[in-house]
Formats: sequence, C-alpha cells, structure tokens
Amino acid sequence: MTQHRFPLLAMITLSLASAVNVSQAEISSETKLFYYRPTEAGKPETFAYDVAIYGGTPAGVTAAIQAAKLGRKVVLISHNQHVGGMTSGGLTATDVGKEETIGGLALEFYKRLEKVVDYSPSEAETLYRKMLDEAGASVMFDSFLKSVEMADGRIASMTLETGKTIKAAVFIDSTYEGDLLGAANVSYQIGREPSAAYGESLNGQWQDVDWKTVYQFCGLPVSPYVIPDDSKSGLLPGISADPYGKLGEGDYRVQAYNFRMRLSNKEGKIPFTKPNDYDAGRYALLARFMNASPDIKWTLNYTIKPMTDGPVQMRNGDSNNAGSMSSNLVNGSNRWPDGTFEPVSFEKLPAPRRGLSVPLKELYQLREKLFQEHVSYQQGYMYFLANDPQVPEDLRKRVNTFGLCPDEFKETSHWPHHLYVREGRRMVSEYVMTQNDCETKTSAPDSVGLGSYNMDSHPCQRTIVKIGGKDVVRNEGAFGHKCKKPYPISYRSIVPKKFECSNLLVPVCLSSSHVAYGSIRMEPVFMILGQSAGLAASMAIEDKIPVQDVDYEKLKLRLIEAGQKLQTD
Repeated sequence: MTQHRFPLLAMITLSLASAVNVSQAEISSETKLFYYRPTEAGKPETFAYDVAIYGGTPAGVTAAIQAAKLGRKVVLISHNQHVGGMTSGGLTATDVGKEETIGGLALEFYKRLEKVVDYSPSEAETLYRKMLDEAGASVMFDSFLKSVEMADGRIASMTLETGKTIKAAVFIDSTYEGDLLGAANVSYQIGREPSAAYGESLNGQWQDVDWKTVYQFCGLPVSPYVIPDDSKSGLLPGISADPYGKLGEGDYRVQAYNFRMRLSNKEGKIPFTKPNDYDAGRYALLARFMNASPDIKWTLNYTIKPMTDGPVQMRNGDSNNAGSMSSNLVNGSNRWPDGTFEPVSFEKLPAPRRGLSVPLKELYQLREKLFQEHVSYQQGYMYFLANDPQVPEDLRKRVNTFGLCPDEFKETSHWPHHLYVREGRRMVSEYVMTQNDCETKTSAPDSVGLGSYNMDSHPCQRTIVKIGGKDVVRNEGAFGHKCKKPYPISYRSIVPKKFECSNLLVPVCLSSSHVAYGSIRMEPVFMILGQSAGLAASMAIEDKIPVQDVDYEKLKLRLIEAGQKLQTD
C-alpha cells in the first residue's frame, strides 16, 4: 500500500514529528477554508479586563454577554473570524433535548431568531454579534493563544500570537478543545474511561449498550482488505490496524468529527465539486459496501431498520453523518484535542494529564493538517457519491438533486467554516459528571443548568472483527441512550480544583466522563453553561474570591433571576 494511494491510513499512522512538519504550500492556496494560519505578531500591547473569555463558541458568547450586562469589562477572543462556533458553523438541526430546560440568554437567542431548529447559520452569527454589541462586550478575532502566565495558582495573563497580552481578574475557557485549561496546567482526560471507573455501562470499548446493529454495514461480511479476504493485500483506507481492547476497557480514541453541510435542492444549488487531491480509491470501502447486496436500501437519511443505510443525510438545511461509512472521518480525530495518541487500552483509569503535551503552535499546525484531511475527505466523499460509476445509478441521481446552499458560507465557497469538534479535552475537577447523573441515579445539588439530550457518541474506531470465521469491518464506539428526564449540571464541574487554578471557569470542556459529555455537548447547553460561568465570574470579582468559593445559594438566586432553569419539576 502506498502513501499517496491511501492518504487517510497514512495520516493516521504519521508520527507527531512528521505530522506537524507541514509547509503551507502543501495546503491549497485557492481555499479560504482553514483552521489555522500563522500570525505575524504586531507591536506588543497589554490590555486589562475584568473577564477574558477564550473561545468564540456559544458558551463564550453568552458568558461575554452576561458578564458585560453586569457591568464588567469583557473581551471575547475567537481564534477565527467568527463567533458562535457550530451554532453559526452549520449545526442548525439543534440537539435540543427538552425545550423546557432552555432559559436565560439561550432562550432569548432562539426567541429573537424566531427558530430553535433549522435557522440560517449566517443569521445566527449576525444575532450573536448584535447581542454582544448590545451588552458592550469587546471581541478580538483571528487570535490564537500563545502562552499563559501563572502566579499564585491563578492565571495572571494570556498572550496571543498577535502580540497582545490580556490580563484579567477571571478567565473563561470556552473552546471546544480546552486549550486554555491545558496551558494553565489544569487536569484533564482524553478518550474513554474504562466502564468500571465510574460504573458506566456505556463507557469503554465494545460497551453493552450501543448501536450494535445500526450503521454496521447492514451486518454484511464486508471484507476490510484490498483484495477481499486476503489479509496480505493490506487494509482498505479508513480502517485501523491498531490493536483494540476488551469489553469495557478504556482508551484514548476520540469520537469522529465532520462538517455539518448546508444543503439545498432548490434552483441555484452549488454542485459537489472534485477536490484537488481527489482519489476515488479513498472510498473503496464505501464502493464495496454499496455493491455488497442488491437488498440494501439507501435512505439518504437516518435509519435504524435492517438492511438500510444512509450513506449520508441529505436534506434542505443542516445535513449530518448518517451511515456506516459517511461524512464522519472515523479514526481521524484522535490527535486533535492535545496532539497525542497511543493505541493502547486500559482497565484502570490513568491519572489525569496536566499541561501541554505538545507546544501550542505545533498543536495548531497539526490541527490544520487534520482539518484539511477532513475537508479533503468530506468534499471527496460527496463528489464520489454524486459521480463515481461504482455508486448505484439511482443513488447518484438522488444525490445530484442536492448541492451546497448558495445562501450560506459564501466566503468559503459555501462550505462550513467550522469543523464539528464533538469532543476535546475534558477537565477533571471536584465533581465529574457521569452516566449516573444523566440517569438521575445521582443528582448534583449545585445546578448551573440542565442537560436532557440523549447520551450520544459517534464511532471512535473502524476496525476488523472476526464473525463466522471471517475478518469483517465494523465500527465501534457509537451509542445513543435516552435520559429519562432532565438532570442538573454541577457548578463544581465547570471550575477546576482550587489548588490548580482559582480564577478559571470551563463551561465547554467541563469535568465529565465521555458518556455524560455525550449528552452535555449540545449547543443550547453550552449557551446555558456559558451564561452561568459569566455570572459566577462577575460574583467572584465582586467578592474578590476564587471562583470555587462563590456562594452557591447566592449564585442560584441570581441565575434564576437571569432566567436560568436549574431544577426539574
């Protein structure tokens, strides 16, 4: 197998050193779609704020609005040219859970947008910017974190690649990855805990409750090898040769990411075009699956019925992964959170990590490489479905009734500007949200918001299993399990351990197991937790105390006054 023939598999096996040694010339100069471009630092400047928020996600936006409304001098720092994260980056089929759990600024946002689901991403960003402006919050765009200065267990300042140094009384990490908490030496985990760590039936590998019959290649004996059933011929692209673990063992694998495309079947739709590095061989597994049985029904949507598959969701609006092999780049996200990955399994949960495993600049360069892999994979995937003769003709025709929406993402050729980073670092603090919280077997007494969406994970690996004496390809790690009712999210889960950092709040990469995070990681919940973090930050400043010492009863009253929903009936 040659590296140019199978770029995905080659990417997965790259060493960290070779992965980050990427010249900008390797990335098409024609694309405006990127995660990272190096910034030439300007004249060093220092700015002082009450609250500094790093991460332009919905949590960052609501934290900034709330703190600014309380009279604090606030800055929201976004790594790109946008605010709103996935809410303005394509994810508009909102994962609401129970609508009655949404209050405060999140509810105001949806009311002013006049939609909770299937709104316009650009209109969402316009509204976010308006709400920030109304509150008097400052915003810095195109600003990546360079370093953090700590003093006496607090963040004293953060310096950006632009040359600006930001000082603040309280900092909020609202990134999807947890870069600020990592730079501040706060404890975190990546991947999946062993099921025994917190007594979670859904955690670890090959969990008992999962999508065992859904998006598993219709249960067919699809061979993983280039030459069917010949292991010496090598693996098809996208299938991992890494060893996997036993039932319930933990690992460092991260659920798959994708772009949430905005599609249309209306006049003026943008056809799916061939990317510059297109290689039809990259989709050999999909071609084999599509021709494995004439009885497979292709739905172009979600399905759980036997002998049906996506292979992708195609609808007017937000179009997600929906298939055994689909828009998710399975095995492609493991290094994204902190730059490292080891294909090992463990029965006992390792000690939390602290600090930066990879220097920030190298991490950003690696992410840019992974970002472009996702761009290339998904653009090529859609072109393959629309044009390759290996795709059944009827399916090709149906795919070609859709294209990219001409009204959205105009500056990036109608392709979403944000990669759906479903999970990054997860902080480890005094309270870890787990499956037991989601199932209300335990209940946090210090609620700062409610979760209610299903515990949900996309595949964490695509690998080889033996069924009926034959090696076949299967996905592993996906699950969807309902929460019986809304559950409280602990204030302690959004603040670090006090001795690690006393002036940081983390409403996105909060303290949670992989399973609980699968329910919490929804954009409305991030808005809720961001607002609570912004209010708590203001109270800590007001009383000149660590964020861990904020009086919860006082915080609770003020959150309720601000419209937050904290308890179930």
